[in-house]
Amino acid sequence: MTPPRHLREKTVQHRLVPTVAALAALLLAATACGDDAHSDGTPSAGDARRQPAAAGQPAAPPARVPADPAAVGADETGAVPVLMYHQIVTSPKSVYDRTPEDFRAELERLAREKYVPVTAAEYASGRIDIPAGTHPVVLTFDDSSKSQFRLDPGGGAAPDTAVGILLDVARTHPGFRPVATMFVNADPFGDPGGRKTLPWLHDHGFEVGNHTRDHANLRSATPEAATRQIAEQQAMILAALPGATVDTLALPFGAEPKPASLAAKGNSGTVAYEHRGVFLVGANPAPSPFAPTFDPGAVARIRSAPATGEDARYGSTAWLDQLADGRVRRYTSDGDPTTIAYPRGGTAPAAAYTSRSRAY
Repeated sequence: MTPPRHLREKTVQHRLVPTVAALAALLLAATACGDDAHSDGTPSAGDARRQPAAAGQPAAPPARVPADPAAVGADETGAVPVLMYHQIVTSPKSVYDRTPEDFRAELERLAREKYVPVTAAEYASGRIDIPAGTHPVVLTFDDSSKSQFRLDPGGGAAPDTAVGILLDVARTHPGFRPVATMFVNADPFGDPGGRKTLPWLHDHGFEVGNHTRDHANLRSATPEAATRQIAEQQAMILAALPGATVDTLALPFGAEPKPASLAAKGNSGTVAYEHRGVFLVGANPAPSPFAPTFDPGAVARIRSAPATGEDARYGSTAWLDQLADGRVRRYTSDGDPTTIAYPRGGTAPAAAYTSRSRAY
């Protein structure tokens, strides 16, 4: 299904950019230390502290007792939905907005259909450690609005925000990890410098990603201005999260800089950045990070959307339907993060993962 032109222009889908493609081995090889859990049961934010493995050496996580891949229908080269959210408001004013009720209903659907949230950095680096028979989903939020997250008077997530709703759904579905990636701009969530909000998110397992300082259209910016927008936003994030790393970038408007490789790696002044994944605006499921077609420099996302309305067939409801009924092969875990299981006759993993491949 070919998206309409305005979506194609925003997404620039499945195009290997020259320098980014050359970085793919390093980005795919990046791995992470395991996350600990807080006393309240929520995971800690290991993503922001992770360091890449040696270039060209895709590192495997610790071993566990493997499941029978045939018994769980494992297919770890299948597609992964990377869902994109903006405002969560009672009166949507844009096709990018969703009501709190719609957002909760979508999370409930994901939980029922055995999806387990992973962060954008976990997905892009191939660090997908979820139970056998479940499917990864990446929840991403752009623009860092107060409807996504704010602190209540007690210092917790306000219950009517996206983060508050996600935590509530996770409480009723214990296997549904309450994690997401927040792609933030300057002064996120109305919090100057993110001094209060970003540490809370980091400490509760949420990934903080870059969305440029001013939500800039990088395609129309000079190379110097584009790198400055990315680097200055990274500096702001790291000022709020000393010792962390910023592993992912979401392109405002889906617009790539010129050259496109500047989204993945660059520097401005004394600030250098390097991203494991660069995320677009839409409009279809992303490939498995182990698939031959995976490009960490241009990861497709799916706009959260109902079954009807503008471009509905490219929205989350339509794609989740197709993933559920098998029209689109979806990633199903074998439960063993050291192997990449897939059915014989299906898509074999990229060559870098041959030693971990497990055909059945």
